Amino acid sequence: MHYKNITESGLAIAFSVCLLYLFSCTKASDPAPELKILNSSVVRSSSDSKITFQLVLGKPAAKIVSVDYILTDGTAIAPADYVSETGTISIPENQTQGSFDVVIKGNKLNTRQPNLQFTVSLSNPKNCTLNSSSATGTIITEDGTYLTTDNTGYSTPLSYPGYTLVWSDEFSGNSLDLKVWNQEIGNGSGGWGNNELEYYTNSLKNSFLSNGNLIIEARKETIGAFNYSSCRMTTQDKKIFRYGRIDIRAKLPVGNGIWPALWMLGSNISTAGWPACGEIDIMELIGKTPATVYGTLHWSNTADIHASKGANYALSSGDFSKQFHVFSIIWVQDNIQLFVDDQKYLEVPATELGVTNNPFNLNQFFIFNVAVGGNWPGSPDNTTEFPQRMFVDYVRVFQ
Repeated sequence: MHYKNITESGLAIAFSVCLLYLFSCTKASDPAPELKILNSSVVRSSSDSKITFQLVLGKPAAKIVSVDYILTDGTAIAPADYVSETGTISIPENQTQGSFDVVIKGNKLNTRQPNLQFTVSLSNPKNCTLNSSSATGTIITEDGTYLTTDNTGYSTPLSYPGYTLVWSDEFSGNSLDLKVWNQEIGNGSGGWGNNELEYYTNSLKNSFLSNGNLIIEARKETIGAFNYSSCRMTTQDKKIFRYGRIDIRAKLPVGNGIWPALWMLGSNISTAGWPACGEIDIMELIGKTPATVYGTLHWSNTADIHASKGANYALSSGDFSKQFHVFSIIWVQDNIQLFVDDQKYLEVPATELGVTNNPFNLNQFFIFNVAVGGNWPGSPDNTTEFPQRMFVDYVRVFQ
């Protein structure tokens, strides 16, 4: 009986020792936690700011975790865009997160340009392993409101013999004059009747003023069910005109699926409908033929059927994205003429309309837009670059 008790005690002790040994072996072979670093971004401001990088452990560590980091240039260049540095980040025991900041240099002009990027690289991990050894820092600059463009190209005067300048927008302010312009929102009915692919917004991403130009920008970005965004502006119910000379100086976007337009619609469209209201396409460009613009009149004939007459103007060299050109209309009762750089390429007298009530003897309003896709231009493809921008220097109405 006494012997048995000793034996049982000895076995219990031996078993306990084995358990402790197995536990210690398990602890010794327990892998170090994995450490990863997350990408980060920040919108650039006019003054210096910071971008924060987060480091995350897969599980808490029993010891202090540390890792070295170094910053390297990409499209963001130190010290102009950010302050380059090296350092060591520590995560206390039983914790799972750490972070560090990088100083981003401000830009007082708020320049619009492609987003800038730099890289954070990790090395020398202690008490951890690296799940990811690098991350990207993105300085968001694509929404800046300062943008320059080469101003070379054709221009027209501020006065003509026999005419008075009755209205103009030189786009010289800091923001769009909403007493004059509407910014339509959405995709309209069936892509504005053309199966267009963009979603129009009133965001500064898609329209803004800079350096004396109106800039309409089409982007490849997802908004709801749409993969592109852009802007469509009108003067409907705010500025309407009948007759005179109209000059619009603009530099145009090009590329497959891109469709900029400067045009007018009859101000009675809500009652007469289209095309009975009359449409004057002062300029349209189909991006796959970047050296050619089109001018067209649309109306409803006596049989209440859509009728139109148009022509095109082709540059002898280059394309319409290289320089500014002036798109003009000389509009009098019963006659409309269209011009590019003062070269007439279309004339439509009332006798060619075949209607009793000429819609082009009534008031019209302006529409400026950059469409993406649609029945006429087709869809963008892998050769189409984004963003695409139309620059409008001025619109002037002389009567």
